[in-house]
Amino acid sequence: MSDVTASIHARIAQQGATLPAMYGDVDFSVLPERYTEDVSVSSIASYADKFPTPPADMVDRVRAYTMLGDVTADAYAALMGEYGFKKLVDMLQTACDKGIEAVPDAPPELVALIAEMETRPDWLNMELVREGARLNRLPMAVAAPWMIRGSFLATFLNKYTALPMALTGTLSGTTAARRVNETATFFTVTTLPGAMEPHGEGFKAAAMVRLMHSMVRFNVLRRVKGWDVSVYGIPIPQVDQMPAGLIDVFLLAYQMVADGRTEFTAEERARVEFSRYRCYLLGLPEDLLMDTPQGIIDIMNARGGSIRDGFDDATCGALVRATLAAYMPPDRSFGSRVFDAIEKRFSRIVFIQQFLGGDRKAAADMGVPVSNLDYAVAAVMGTGIALKMAAYKLALATPGLKGLADRRLTGKIRKLLARYGHAEFTTDAGAYRPATPAGAAHSH
Repeated sequence: MSDVTASIHARIAQQGATLPAMYGDVDFSVLPERYTEDVSVSSIASYADKFPTPPADMVDRVRAYTMLGDVTADAYAALMGEYGFKKLVDMLQTACDKGIEAVPDAPPELVALIAEMETRPDWLNMELVREGARLNRLPMAVAAPWMIRGSFLATFLNKYTALPMALTGTLSGTTAARRVNETATFFTVTTLPGAMEPHGEGFKAAAMVRLMHSMVRFNVLRRVKGWDVSVYGIPIPQVDQMPAGLIDVFLLAYQMVADGRTEFTAEERARVEFSRYRCYLLGLPEDLLMDTPQGIIDIMNARGGSIRDGFDDATCGALVRATLAAYMPPDRSFGSRVFDAIEKRFSRIVFIQQFLGGDRKAAADMGVPVSNLDYAVAAVMGTGIALKMAAYKLALATPGLKGLADRRLTGKIRKLLARYGHAEFTTDAGAYRPATPAGAAHSH
């Protein structure tokens, strides 16, 4: 065992000692059923042969982090019994908006969380992060509104990782819509100018997401009947933050390697640093945030190859169907209803093409039938999005138009955020349900 891996194991074991109210009943020496060393039965079994085997130290790291929550945010969430969740949220928001000194008698756990987030890692180059945010404004303003639901569905394809979402009430249409809109809000708001600086909107959103995930962990481990740590491990472990945070740079790295390139261009490097820092603010350990194309591919595949494949219709299928059926716009105006109808068709195709390998039968088996009309609508919309992206790229590369185009994209993002609605990033323990429907079916 390397020194790095030994250090990780020490942090994992420490969870039970420092947070007994949350982790006291967890045996951290037991590997959960969700973990596998056999890639042929893992979540990437169908395409694992396209990639080299990740280095052993990365595999060991992912194995260890399978049992790690967010130590700093978890300690703050564990104060729920003393303060109540609303007070925890209010104090965190005040600390993010005005600084920790603005919180009277701030608990040490909150001080530690803010200090951790304000500590900038040695590798951080904020100029690159700001440039990465600027480059990400275009896809977030133009393409993401049509693709976010389809991409969100990918998180529901594995019963071991999807169960926390099912437990928190996301099977209802209203909650599903709120979760997708909150996810869209987080990734969109982080691209605004200055958003990732302390007191910035993205910094605050990252802090709220960390607290929400820790609240889910606390509620699931302490209050939900049927959550089996020996099967599912820790709810929302750190490695499960990776796909959402790194999928864009993973796809970039994969394409680069396919093209025979091993070095990022200046623009690509900015995008990568932006994504890495956003993940850092979300609490991901730095040794999961690789900075080379092959490193990003390896760590993502080490994670995907460690999760046992398993689709449970009561959990996964129900989440997919609820999310696809959810009405996302903020009102029922004619324009909103038209957008909803078109976006749902487009999202189905995004989901099928990007995450099911174009398998229409697999989609239909999940209760997501697609028609030729869906493909036709997606083709027309896809062409329109590509043309708009190309026009903006040209403007952003043209002196005299660059600033104007960026301001326009920033304005579009502000309008999108208003449409997504106010993101609370909270979780209601009263809406949780027992884990038995999914937990009863964990055969391989």
